[in-house]
Amino acid sequence: MSRDPKYDILFEPLQIGPVTTKNRFYQVPHCNSLGHGRPLAEVENRRIKAEGGWGVVCTQEVEIHPSAEITPSFEGRLWDEKDIPPHRLMTDAVHEFGSLAGIELVYGALHAPNNYSRIAPMSPSATVIHGNYPIQARAMTLRDIHDIREWHVNAAKLARKAGYDIVYVYAGHDMSILQHFLKPHYNRRSDQYGGSLENRVRLTREILTAVKEAVGDQCAVAMRLAVDELRGEDGLRAECEGRDIIGMLAELPDLWDVNVSGWDNDSATARFEPMEGFQEKYTAFVKTLTSKPVVGVGRFTSADAMVSQIKRGVMDLIGAARPSIADPFLPRKIEEGRLEDIRECIGCNICVAQDMIVAPIRCTQNPTQGEEWKRNWHPENIQKAASDDGVLVVGGGPAGMECAMQLGKRGYAVTLAEATKTLGGRVALESQLPGLASYARVRDYRESQIARLPNVQLYLDNRLSAEDILELEIRHILIATGSDWRRDGIGRRHAFSIEGVESVSVLTPDDIFSGTKPQGRVLIYDDDHYYLGGVIAEQCRQDGLDVHLVTPDSKVSSWTENTLEQEKIQSRLLSLGVSLTTSHELLRVSEGSAQIANVYLNEHQQEIPFDTIILVTSRLPADDLYQALLPHQNRFKTLLAIGDCNAPGTIAAAVYDGHLAARNLESEVDFYEPLFRREMPDLG
Repeated sequence: MSRDPKYDILFEPLQIGPVTTKNRFYQVPHCNSLGHGRPLAEVENRRIKAEGGWGVVCTQEVEIHPSAEITPSFEGRLWDEKDIPPHRLMTDAVHEFGSLAGIELVYGALHAPNNYSRIAPMSPSATVIHGNYPIQARAMTLRDIHDIREWHVNAAKLARKAGYDIVYVYAGHDMSILQHFLKPHYNRRSDQYGGSLENRVRLTREILTAVKEAVGDQCAVAMRLAVDELRGEDGLRAECEGRDIIGMLAELPDLWDVNVSGWDNDSATARFEPMEGFQEKYTAFVKTLTSKPVVGVGRFTSADAMVSQIKRGVMDLIGAARPSIADPFLPRKIEEGRLEDIRECIGCNICVAQDMIVAPIRCTQNPTQGEEWKRNWHPENIQKAASDDGVLVVGGGPAGMECAMQLGKRGYAVTLAEATKTLGGRVALESQLPGLASYARVRDYRESQIARLPNVQLYLDNRLSAEDILELEIRHILIATGSDWRRDGIGRRHAFSIEGVESVSVLTPDDIFSGTKPQGRVLIYDDDHYYLGGVIAEQCRQDGLDVHLVTPDSKVSSWTENTLEQEKIQSRLLSLGVSLTTSHELLRVSEGSAQIANVYLNEHQQEIPFDTIILVTSRLPADDLYQALLPHQNRFKTLLAIGDCNAPGTIAAAVYDGHLAARNLESEVDFYEPLFRREMPDLG
């Protein structure tokens, strides 16, 4: 197959200063928590993007000096010559496929607590630093400003020596000294670097000029700028300062990389920004002010949307972070006319969450993300079947579908049995809730792939018993029957059943999924702390019900701080009129009434009346079938529980577990032995 001619524009080469990209697909800088701590994994993660057809492949943010380092995070580091070798590995890997390599130089300032160097952070003016670190930043002197210019110049020269084609000057996400200088929020200086916008832009202009001189005609210089902070008059605004900054510096960089700030807005989840190209309304003006090429982002997965952005003059290059994570081969698939094979990003931000918890990147749609070097997994290739044995996968949720699909691609004869009339399991159910429609992409991609595999037989509305499976005499059995939400309230706060819960009618998310409609006053007790409790509260309010959400945590949906959603979730629930009680546990329930207590002061108790109570606490593996087969395991070569049936977790965890089971089927390596490589420091 070959690409549709209407997509030819996406594959046109484009000059960026002294270098030329082979196409318009541009993997913008994004974090992956590999960086300087896991350099071989970092190299392979970026190399795969180049192999997949991205014309430009960039690093994550790269620290340029120990006075602004973000320990414990593992992003990039380019302090001195000793840091060049791993960067050279990365640029060589990207150049292998004719792609350009870009590096985002960053001086984090207020974003860098310096937990390793223990150097006092610096800021345009004395102020607190980001996060809740109990330290503050000192005001920069003119000597400090001179030093920062020199550190950028030195890092640019090191980047050129390491083989980079594009060197970034960074003023975005509220994570860079240059953005901090631009903002009166931080910059209260009265000298030539403060006050008027022209003065606040001065350092950015000086560094852009100095970096261009430092790299000469060997590298392009990109300017990454947040043109709007979505904070109204309290922040930079596209129609005001954003437009003026672009106008002042229009022709200075070789490329403009524009977005919104902070990170929670730039990488907004599909729950809060469901449309592709959602940043266009903030960034579309940039091309009217500069002749230089412009790249922007918007969670683009549709080739038609990409073409539209270019033809309408919104941008010249299609930027992507999360879509390149979900499918590193997205450009190749468009070029080869395989649009149906694209794994579309669902906008869940599990990739972001990994960076927030300082763990290697992962992806719901792409279970090989972050595993490219560690496990030698390729997103498009998998080893051939080890035998002609048949395989039975029971359960058509995310784990079962991924497992059946990958086993089919290996060449096994696979039977996928699903007890209901549709595939998808929990993603099919959860995608019906407010803001989660994109979760259905997990099902849709795998369902379409399975339909094209003649060696995978699908049996819907087929609930198998242990006796049925034994009669089939299939040697490899993988059980992916999911999990059930608990009705007893056991969860993170409660090790035992909540008093009185057996005497009242309790609903769980499973009941909501099955179509049960809560009535009257709804009490939701959320001890899960991810997205589901808040989403169900939102659904109930949309249905016109009075809703009271109680959680023992100090915030609603607290784990979603890692997916950059928590503040948005709590704000939305409050705006919808949901009553919120945090830091309270559910003590006991009786018909129509619940007693809650402050988790810090147990004597502070109160009664909450309800007509419907919904418990969102924890899940139990739906493993009855697996347990029934265990006494007969000697009749099988493989008997394995996978996904939520093995251990309830995220959708990403279920997909990964299904993928792992498919890769490991008939492996000669014991499952509990180390199955992946580790990067060890060289003590020589």
